[in-house]
Amino acid sequence: MWQEDLRVRLDFLVEEDSVLLREFLQQKGISKKTLTATKYEGGALLVNGQEQTVRCRLAKGDAVSVLFPIEEPSAGLSPEEGELSVVYEDEALLILDKPAGMATIPSRDQPSGTVANLVAGKFRREQVPSTVHVVTRLDRDTSGLLCIAKNRHIHHLLSSQMESIGFHRQYIAFVEGHLKESRFIIERPIGRKDGSIIERTVREDGQYARTDVEVLGLYGNDGYLFSEVMLVLHTGRTHQIRVHMQSLGHPLVGDDLYGGSLSLISRQALHCASIGFCHPLTGVPLRFTSSLPPDLSLLTIQTE
Repeated sequence: MWQEDLRVRLDFLVEEDSVLLREFLQQKGISKKTLTATKYEGGALLVNGQEQTVRCRLAKGDAVSVLFPIEEPSAGLSPEEGELSVVYEDEALLILDKPAGMATIPSRDQPSGTVANLVAGKFRREQVPSTVHVVTRLDRDTSGLLCIAKNRHIHHLLSSQMESIGFHRQYIAFVEGHLKESRFIIERPIGRKDGSIIERTVREDGQYARTDVEVLGLYGNDGYLFSEVMLVLHTGRTHQIRVHMQSLGHPLVGDDLYGGSLSLISRQALHCASIGFCHPLTGVPLRFTSSLPPDLSLLTIQTE
């Protein structure tokens, strides 16, 4: 993937005769939405250097290029300058280590100072022709790794990996109480809690959600018992880990929204410690890790 007059370009070589350009590009993972945007928003489809429509019939050996349109920043997303902790970056991806207390995207209550604002500022400064595509969103008070795509096509490819469970997300959390089982699976549907626009709850008519849990350690502080757990997400429902652990009677330490105590820490004790997936363009497996921040590391020495 490379840029041509600020437009991102992907090149392909046709390997079979008599296939329509539309079908060929769909085989390459380019969505109908992206094709429509390419057609109407300043992109181009080239076959052997000549612009063509999706009805063009290809021959083996043809060179196909997709020039994606320059994406405008989303309305309401103001580019801002600020420090970002970059773990990895290439022409397609940006992996960040987010601190607790920073929202991922703007909201009515927090329109600025978010990860998306700072990434938009970075893209503007470096002339990246894209809006901000957040692939893995973290709650404001959750720390750790998050993934951002540098154009809509990359976002689509990574989202497809997540839907097929090809995107690994591993978290470390501290939860109230001592868990009896060392390893178990939570499969409980999650939906919006009646009367709330923020809270979620386990409910029969909710969306399927699965979380794998492994206990890493048991701790206590002045009679307050808690456990360190590793959690792997198989689905990405809003507040999934927080809701699933609360449903078992073990809310996250510091998560007062879901019944956790604030006696040891003033934010939910949750950290995205690892993400892994195949690179959307090369197919090469990637894995990134993040150490526990100091406020969570201190909990491991809060023993009786």
